[in-house]
Amino acid sequence: MKILIAIGSKDFSKPTLKLGMKVAQAFNAKTTIIDVGEKISEFSSQLVELAQDQLESWDFDAPGVDVLEWAFNYLSQNKLIDTKQTETGFPKNRLIDDGEGRKMVYLSGTACEDVNLILRNGDIIAELREEVQFGEYDVTILGKSRKRNMSHDLLQYINSSILIVNDYEDQKFDKILLPLDYKDGMLKVAKYAIRVALALNVGIDIFTVFDKDKSQKKGSNYFSKIIKFIRRSGVQYSHEEKQGEIVEQIIKKADKNKIIVMKASDMSPIKRFLKGSIPLSVMNECDVPILIVK
Repeated sequence: MKILIAIGSKDFSKPTLKLGMKVAQAFNAKTTIIDVGEKISEFSSQLVELAQDQLESWDFDAPGVDVLEWAFNYLSQNKLIDTKQTETGFPKNRLIDDGEGRKMVYLSGTACEDVNLILRNGDIIAELREEVQFGEYDVTILGKSRKRNMSHDLLQYINSSILIVNDYEDQKFDKILLPLDYKDGMLKVAKYAIRVALALNVGIDIFTVFDKDKSQKKGSNYFSKIIKFIRRSGVQYSHEEKQGEIVEQIIKKADKNKIIVMKASDMSPIKRFLKGSIPLSVMNECDVPILIVK
């Protein structure tokens, strides 16, 4: 598995990095930590290039390097990278421009397969989308945006599953909350829930919500197949059925000791923007981590 952890601030990104590395460690995943800094003007770019040629004498830091250095120090303090690479501090001289609009540092991980640090500059949505496409990541992990349109755009344009960290205070998770519906693609969602449950050694709370206007029998056969698949995985599980409004019921069921794993919306981008999707509504109204599987 390949995981991308998006950070953007030394002040607000610690929960994202902490949970992101915990998930990466659980999966022994190839992990990249990315900071998308502000777009550099053409004039500033020329100054940066000039300064980079004289880094040793000027001790000049390109925009965004301080955030990568903070991430490096976090990895070092928590023994998540090889100690041989931490003896001399953040290796600015190994921050390599790879010719793809990225500056990178390659590190040897101790808790997962390897760890890379990447700096991009520009629009956050565009740069994250390009990085996900370039690196073919399975999961992108990021913090909850305070801007509702930003959350909508992240879900719409990033072509990977997305784990929204929300409020994470280093709590120990005890369950995966898996809301089921009878639409295509739920088997993949169940597989992700099983992988997370096995990695974290927790059980799965399967949760189905039926609208008052829809027959419960419509999805019963489909649900039984998913539940049978989860049972065969060996993961402990429970199954509860409720009737009502699905977003409201999911929020009632969620708590800080659970990770929600649910399917991305099938609606078109226009309908999703006008009506709002169920995952987006849950994400906006709920303060627990949520993995949205695409």
